[in-house]
Amino acid sequence: MYPDAHCELEFDTPFQLLIATILSAQSTDVQVNKVTKGLFEKYPTAEVMLTMTEAQLANEIRGLGLFRNKSKNIYQTCRILVEEYNGQVPMEREALEALPGVGRKTASVVLSNAFGIPALAVDTHVQRVSNRLALVKSETPIETEKQLTKKIAKKKWLDTHHQLIWHGRRLCMARNPKCSRCDLLPLCKYGQSNIDKIISK
Repeated sequence: MYPDAHCELEFDTPFQLLIATILSAQSTDVQVNKVTKGLFEKYPTAEVMLTMTEAQLANEIRGLGLFRNKSKNIYQTCRILVEEYNGQVPMEREALEALPGVGRKTASVVLSNAFGIPALAVDTHVQRVSNRLALVKSETPIETEKQLTKKIAKKKWLDTHHQLIWHGRRLCMARNPKCSRCDLLPLCKYGQSNIDKIISK
């Protein structure tokens, strides 16, 4: 259904993907891309981003939710990257997750999309869709990741991540999923359990 699924955050470097992913918490990729277009044109690297104050950074990203907290985390992350990694984004999960504002999901996004290191990031879309399709039975992202990575070949982790996200954004929304238009309805545990409602619509 989604052979061309890919990361919808716009970036040119691992650093830009890292910042965009931090910014994407409780914001849409569309909103983030609007903000980062101008941000990355003016401040493309960690070194250049540190020429701003934290307050100036907050003003640059104020169109996004939690912008004050995000600006604090991003500013601290930039400082660590410059002081400890010569301005480069580390390629190790442990080092990434030690950065302010970076959790397991963000680290997985950066590892897989920026460096080609196998990882399967679980966001709200992946969590919801994989449970609805009964690919997993899990209430937490970490357990969902464990179950998915056991069932899916490592070389397909990145594609599966994007395909589940695209399905969640385009058809399998949290509210009012478009089950009647979904090719996966015959295979979907959630859809089959709600088939009477779907048919009546």
